[in-house]
Amino acid sequence: MNNMTSENYFERAKQVAPGGVHSPVRSFAGLGRSPVFFKSAQGAYLTSVEGKKYIDCCQSFGPLILGHRDPEVQSKVMEMIDTAWTFGACEPYSLMLGEWIQKKVPWVEKLRFVSSGTEAVMSALRVARAATGRTKILKFEGCYHGHVDSLLVKAGSGLAGVTASSSAGVSEQTASETLTVSLDDEKALEAVFAREGKNIAALIMEPLPANYGLLIQRKEFIQKACALAKANGALVIFDEVISGFRVALGGMAEVLGIKPDLATYGKILGGGFPVGCYGGRRDLMDLIAPLGQVYQAGTLSANPVGMVAGLATLEKMERENGYQVLEKRGQLLENKVNDVIKNLNLPLNFVRYGSLFWLHTKTADGSPIRQVEQIAPTQKETFKKLFLNSLDRGLYLAPNAYEVGFLSLAHTEDVINDMVKIMGESLA
Repeated sequence: MNNMTSENYFERAKQVAPGGVHSPVRSFAGLGRSPVFFKSAQGAYLTSVEGKKYIDCCQSFGPLILGHRDPEVQSKVMEMIDTAWTFGACEPYSLMLGEWIQKKVPWVEKLRFVSSGTEAVMSALRVARAATGRTKILKFEGCYHGHVDSLLVKAGSGLAGVTASSSAGVSEQTASETLTVSLDDEKALEAVFAREGKNIAALIMEPLPANYGLLIQRKEFIQKACALAKANGALVIFDEVISGFRVALGGMAEVLGIKPDLATYGKILGGGFPVGCYGGRRDLMDLIAPLGQVYQAGTLSANPVGMVAGLATLEKMERENGYQVLEKRGQLLENKVNDVIKNLNLPLNFVRYGSLFWLHTKTADGSPIRQVEQIAPTQKETFKKLFLNSLDRGLYLAPNAYEVGFLSLAHTEDVINDMVKIMGESLA
């Protein structure tokens, strides 16, 4: 490994995996260079196969809210690995995490652990269709819910809500079962419910859209969307795979004071291991086999290593007032980056919500971006320059213009100051 470079590894990887990667965003597509291969990680840092150290503002796209290999979590993980890797049978570790979630997130009356956020969303949609006897799902443009066939869609032309597939291999028939509207557009939302309300099984949304930029929504819009769904007999599903256990223990549902019928979780819930979860109303969850007729299963669901890592992570966040700490550090980062932007007189805007952040080209009137359509066409090129300059200086941002950044408890004030120094030099 010591004699291999990232470029060498990437050339080999392209002979093994499509595009040389196992998830598209890792490919550095459109960034003008091959991806960095990393060999180790600790706290707020990644180390490449070449031995170069980087401040990590990606944190595996969100799961590592304590940072890489937190010592307390690592201790629990190693203890579990010395005990068992997987059972394929009943065990107490998922019970302990499940009971903790029930206690802290009261609208999750029952839950089922799975292995990814995509799997959680797929299963929640199946429950919604079974519970309502309806087939259509309503989603929002710019909200990502994993690579479920029926949700790999984009807005089509003509009537509000009409969709088209955004991926090869998704049939027109499958795509037609999903309706899509723009975020922050109450009139379009009303029009879709007026036309299709009796056919909609569920409205699914990221209450904090963070997969196509950080598109912070007005509380009033989210309330309106939920009210329209309920008035039309549709379920409300909150996709909190990113925001769950990151913005608060109860995620955005807690922050907004809105009780969804179902919610999906992932990322932080596994403490860095592949874990997903869906849960909600008891009557809905009791539709799932073996109690009900909605079939869903998984050989590695509730993997014990992920269960103990997730519980250790969440308990530490609560014990150390982690959310208040991250808010304080996020505010520090925001203030310092905004000072840099102001001093350089750049047409950029730094958006932050808790420990999530995103830098984008400023709108003409300086208004906040709430819809995908408002993102400037210069976003990709601006980000490319920032990313490459930052990478050269030892700062690893998520390698895509529309991905958000993440802070962890390992991002101390000293680390944040180093981040700002690099970003300042890169922006200059």
